[in-house]
Amino acid sequence: MKTSSSRLLIVTLRFIALVQFILGAAFLLAPEQTAGALGLADAPGWANWMFGMMAARFLGFGYGMLVAARDPAAARPWISAMIAIQAIDWIVTVKYLYAGAVTLAQVSTASFLPIIFVAILTLGLRATARNN
Repeated sequence: MKTSSSRLLIVTLRFIALVQFILGAAFLLAPEQTAGALGLADAPGWANWMFGMMAARFLGFGYGMLVAARDPAAARPWISAMIAIQAIDWIVTVKYLYAGAVTLAQVSTASFLPIIFVAILTLGLRATARNN
């Protein structure tokens, strides 16, 4: 029987996977339009190369989160990696908000979702370790 914390972990992993797949597909298939939809200024042409490589990582981690959702105990490295990614995402977001390079409207959910994800993933990982 799954506990409420393991259900929350699985739902969170699936949600993160969905977000990763959406961002990955968007930045791979329409990088300039995706950046524009986020309210970012036009970037030089080489930025699309970086967006494409970033998209590959989004897609890879989306896959990893789906793998992790199937068996969180067996996928602890995937979950730990996503905890690190979310922490770095939040730190970078705060840095560039503070510097005035981006606005709160542009970063949107990146201003708070990483903190929520880190908390849920960390607690879920600990609960998984206790249950196994």
